[in-house]
Amino acid sequence: MPKLILNRREFAIGSAALVTAISSLPVMASGKLKVAGIYTVPTQQKWVARLHLALDAAAKRGEIDYVYSESTANTDYVRVMREYCDSGVNMIVGEAFGISKEARKVADDYPEIAFLMGDPFKPHGNNFSVFDNYIHEPCYLMGIVAGHMTKAKKIGMVGGYAIGEVNRLFHAFMNGAKSVKPDIKFKVTFIGSWYDPPKAKEAAFAQIEAGCDILYAERAGVVDACREKGILAFGNVNDMNKEENGTDVVVTSALWHMEGAIDHAIAKVKSGNFSSEEYHDWTMMAKGGASLAPYYEFESKIPSSVKEKVATLADNIKRGKFTVEINDAEPKSTF
Repeated sequence: MPKLILNRREFAIGSAALVTAISSLPVMASGKLKVAGIYTVPTQQKWVARLHLALDAAAKRGEIDYVYSESTANTDYVRVMREYCDSGVNMIVGEAFGISKEARKVADDYPEIAFLMGDPFKPHGNNFSVFDNYIHEPCYLMGIVAGHMTKAKKIGMVGGYAIGEVNRLFHAFMNGAKSVKPDIKFKVTFIGSWYDPPKAKEAAFAQIEAGCDILYAERAGVVDACREKGILAFGNVNDMNKEENGTDVVVTSALWHMEGAIDHAIAKVKSGNFSSEEYHDWTMMAKGGASLAPYYEFESKIPSSVKEKVATLADNIKRGKFTVEINDAEPKSTF
């Protein structure tokens, strides 16, 4: 949670699970923007955690007063948005997946407020910007490493839902692996939840039983299964080697960094120039929105030639000399 900077009070916003406020002073009085985060899952869930981390960093720097609600159901989301708007916030950051049309209506009704929302569709009006996690580039790099490490030539992938933001990561990882060994096979499983570690763990066990010796852990719970069965995993969004008990299990992770996107939006609001934009580029490698985590204890276990290949390709991606395909179609198992 953000540090307490001025007055602290609790906002009661219906059934929203938790709302914490740092300051209720208007932006002109405090010299800071008032920013609200609205999340459909707990801030511990990795996707939301990256937003929370970036906003918390801005609050700790003294740039914003940050309030947030977590575990807000889609059926309650619009009401929470409106109550934050009526409370005097300058910007709202959150998720419009599943309620895109309704969220846009709120933005229309509050043209003086900036909205930066996770959304698969285009920006809207003058004040509704959209983002998504385009970390397919480091996923491709991970696939190259995985392709060199698999002996069975069978790789498992456990995801939440078969939607674009997940599908593109799986396809990139698969293409990276196939660039090394074209005959690699894949087992793909979607658990139908964004946060159900036991279910993800069971799906991972099933893939291991099917012969997979490498797993892509898009969801929490997969790493635990890999640890118990003694096989390797690759992480997603956060550093799963350090943050999800992945020592000696997680070779590396495709990281998502929202700091650049959040800071860009804050600067736009402060200057009075916020407009509806696509923030996709801010979540890609060229702008620092995505990266490959360190190899940690696997540093000496990966051949130098492989590491050099990945480093060169990463540099080419950043320079625009190599493009990783974006494929949002649902990936299918190949064995």
